[in-house]
Amino acid sequence: MPKPVLFSGIQPTGNLHIGNYLGAVKQMIDFQNTGEYTMYYFIADLHSLTGNMTPEERGSQVFITAAELLAAGIDPKKTTMFVQSHVREHTELAWIFETLTPIAELERMTQFKDKSIRQAKNINAGLFTYPILQAADILLYHGTVVPVGEDQVQHVELTRDIARWFNKKYGEYFAEVKHVLTNVPRVKSLLDPNKKMSKSLGAGHVIELADEPDVIQKKLSKAVTATEGGGKAPGVDNLLLLLKQFGTEEQYQEFVAAEKKGTIQYGALKSVLAESIADTFAEFREKRASFVKNTKKLNAILEENAEHARLVAAHTMKDVRKRVGLV
Repeated sequence: MPKPVLFSGIQPTGNLHIGNYLGAVKQMIDFQNTGEYTMYYFIADLHSLTGNMTPEERGSQVFITAAELLAAGIDPKKTTMFVQSHVREHTELAWIFETLTPIAELERMTQFKDKSIRQAKNINAGLFTYPILQAADILLYHGTVVPVGEDQVQHVELTRDIARWFNKKYGEYFAEVKHVLTNVPRVKSLLDPNKKMSKSLGAGHVIELADEPDVIQKKLSKAVTATEGGGKAPGVDNLLLLLKQFGTEEQYQEFVAAEKKGTIQYGALKSVLAESIADTFAEFREKRASFVKNTKKLNAILEENAEHARLVAAHTMKDVRKRVGLV
């Protein structure tokens, strides 16, 4: 029996930080290393066009994102990792799917409403039809397993519907797509722990995987711990969550116990956490620097993987064109 096809992607909107590492990248590496799936992981540069990046920022960030994914542990021999725009069939299949998708279904998408608020001066059509391109991304490779957080379940459900609409009109072809809810630690901003960790909030709110030890220490030293009026401190909860992920079990239990007793020393917690994060990503920093320096090697990996993706995509589109009557 062929392995189920697991498909996921990441937008090149900024350097990887510990929030999106724990929320997405680490999950993909874990799936990859089980050997149970045919793996595809793409850098969604076409999707990023709906945002506000400059062409220069986008081109540079695609390259950096590729280097960081490889340094983090994505293995191009186990996972087909490629840049979305290097496979033109994505947009062709998306257009065919647009002719099948009712506008009312897109109007239901909560992500469109959220993104429209965040970029009120740039509410473009691509932002509205984004889920259709996402469906094409998945179905082009006959993806059947899509790991997502709760905020993306609605898009996978639409992908499932689009596959059904296509099959009903043109004959059975695309298989059922299922989402897998990932166990995502809800990492919060260092400076505003009531908000999700995000680069858009500012550099001081996140810890990047590439940050040097002294930078990590400096950022954590400014992390919020106290709350007005006392009570539960979300900033402390966030730091303990990170220590659970990057420190030892003994360290974690020690600080949890101290917090319950009211004897916790926040300076010590931040210091131990800074050292743990720095040590965790020491090898990552070395590999990243090597990939960034060796552009020839990185481009060769991306081209080889894109070629494999193009072969699969071309086969799918040959079948699709025949079914819809494009000759």
